[in-house]
Amino acid sequence: MSEVPIGSGPVHLSLHMGPKLTRPVPGEVAQALLSAQITSTAGERSGFQLAFDLTKKGRIVDRLLPEGFFDPKTRVILALAIKGTPSVILDGLIVRNEVGASNQPGQSTLTVTGEDLTLLLDLEERTDRYPNLAPSQRVERILGKYADYGIDSRIIREQVHQPPREELRVDYQSSTDLQYVNDLARANGYTFYLDPGPRPGRSTAYWGPEQRLGQRQHALTVNSDAHSTVDQLTFAYDGTAREQPEARVQDPATRRVTLLPDPDIGPLRPPLARRESPALKRKPLSGTAKMDPERARAQALARAATSADAISGSGSLDVNRHGYVLRPRELVGVRGAGVTYDGDYYVKSVTHNLRVGSYQQNFTLSREGLVARSDTVRP
Repeated sequence: MSEVPIGSGPVHLSLHMGPKLTRPVPGEVAQALLSAQITSTAGERSGFQLAFDLTKKGRIVDRLLPEGFFDPKTRVILALAIKGTPSVILDGLIVRNEVGASNQPGQSTLTVTGEDLTLLLDLEERTDRYPNLAPSQRVERILGKYADYGIDSRIIREQVHQPPREELRVDYQSSTDLQYVNDLARANGYTFYLDPGPRPGRSTAYWGPEQRLGQRQHALTVNSDAHSTVDQLTFAYDGTAREQPEARVQDPATRRVTLLPDPDIGPLRPPLARRESPALKRKPLSGTAKMDPERARAQALARAATSADAISGSGSLDVNRHGYVLRPRELVGVRGAGVTYDGDYYVKSVTHNLRVGSYQQNFTLSREGLVARSDTVRP
């Protein structure tokens, strides 16, 4: 999507809704759409809010709303078309709707709020057992149950191999599928999220490390007069964010306790900065003494990796001025912020704010240290 330059060109929205299989909404609904806000964050469920204009005798009030067109669990797909190229930015389910009636003409609104399709994984508490299945195999089995909603899965095998040993341990689930998949992700330093598209009705559930390799998006430029593409950009360095975990394992035969070596997070989180922030805190991990050494190493690696990003940035941009749509969960370069904070970042979250004639994005960035590793970024 970001490869299509927008310039000052128009951005067209298309809205599909339905119980499971969706279809384009009636013309009255499309014309009544006032605004759309969609937030996508790494490792978290995406959320959305759509606002519609309610006229006293419109079809929405008289028929669609009482017939359940906007009821909870209704599926909503929102796509952009930029210079004829469509791109899906939302595939989710309505959770709540609100009607705001006003005495002022044209001020009554219907607001629907929802979450992405991972909500389906969070609706039922389950008890299940997974003998002889590694974490990635358990995730694959769980996600396979949701293929009817057009959800494909992309699962990356865990960095620390943890061979299942049924004779010693059987892993159980006693939570919703979403909680269990997220727990497995956190235990391995991974992230889990759903990426809508590329076609309406299709989406990909990703379970793996944050994607910090590959081509960068077009740079965010600040403090460069007419060449600036972002409205504001703020950075923070939290010196207490990074932790150095300590994991100990015990030999069940000898009762001897061994401290595992500090994990190398490089393969999980390739460095984006030249000067890595130090870990000011050391934190013993509880419960690792009773674990297999492989699981204890995975826990230590996960804790070290997920606390590594001491640098955060936040800002906002006008998509037409920037020229491209910023995508979450990928890399982007920053220039104009000075030697300390220029360079590549991981896009942690993006919030799309769409209104008639306006397309703004708020975003947050992160990385593990200061000073860019390269003198150039992708323009």
